Amino acid sequence: MIPNKHFNTYKEGLDLELLRGYCIRHGEVRTFLRGEAFEDVGEPAQWVAYVERGCFKYMVHNKEEEKDYCTGFAFEGEFVADYPNCLSGEMSEVTIIAGTSSKVFQIPGKDLCSLLDSTSMKDLRQTISDHLFSQIYAQYLDNYRMTTRERYKLLLIRCPEIVQNISLKDIASYLKVTPTTISNIRREITFSL
Repeated sequence: MIPNKHFNTYKEGLDLELLRGYCIRHGEVRTFLRGEAFEDVGEPAQWVAYVERGCFKYMVHNKEEEKDYCTGFAFEGEFVADYPNCLSGEMSEVTIIAGTSSKVFQIPGKDLCSLLDSTSMKDLRQTISDHLFSQIYAQYLDNYRMTTRERYKLLLIRCPEIVQNISLKDIASYLKVTPTTISNIRREITFSL
């Protein structure tokens, strides 16, 4: 399997330069401290932002286990949003938290909705949805067709800086294993080099 060059593979083959430029020209510059919320679960999803510096993590809460799980990340050069809920102001399905000190160019989701409905970007909305679905589907299948060690190594290939930006606990949560498991895999990889 040849890994994609981006952590968030939905970007592969998409030209998002117009959207990035729009966020930079029209967006509000915001800085987030580590742990500060960009969106909160159960609140109307309102924002989309281009991440100039830092990273964000997407979190869900399992009520039965009373435990939070990390479901994804947005890094520098990517977009952060509860998509598609931000387009219509639907309730956010996730809490999005700054994983590090971060700087973004933020626009209201309704502005993105209008932009994607414009004639020049009419097809982009569906293409983004298709690409996001493909990314999520591949991640789902990877949970079955790859071992935890293989998924961790693929994560490092796609996003080598993840070990500097994201805690061991969040990486383990994303991979749906314990931090001890990731620690053991790291040790195995280090000693096998």
